[in-house]
Amino acid sequence: MGNISAVTDAEFEAQVLKSDKPVLVDFWAEWCGPCRQVAPILDEIATAHGDKVTFFKMNVDENPVTPSSYRVTGIPTINVYHGGEVVKSIVGARPKAKLLDELAEFI
Repeated sequence: MGNISAVTDAEFEAQVLKSDKPVLVDFWAEWCGPCRQVAPILDEIATAHGDKVTFFKMNVDENPVTPSSYRVTGIPTINVYHGGEVVKSIVGARPKAKLLDELAEFI
């Protein structure tokens, strides 16, 4: 899982929704091939931009409440939260350049 911490349903509000800075949450599962493709890319982005954005991963199989409350129906889904709200949602795997482009306003 690299240098991105896991977040659970129980911790989500305190760690993500109440954060002072933007928070990127990668909703993923062990069995998801595209999730495994995106993981090292997100690790690289987190290493480079972790000072501006907090990065978390949430296993949708172990934490079903939060994904369903945010209508996460496909994985990987990358949501960016700021001020307790979803401000960006990216569904599906992307190459690093495309992800950086889509996240440019936050990083």
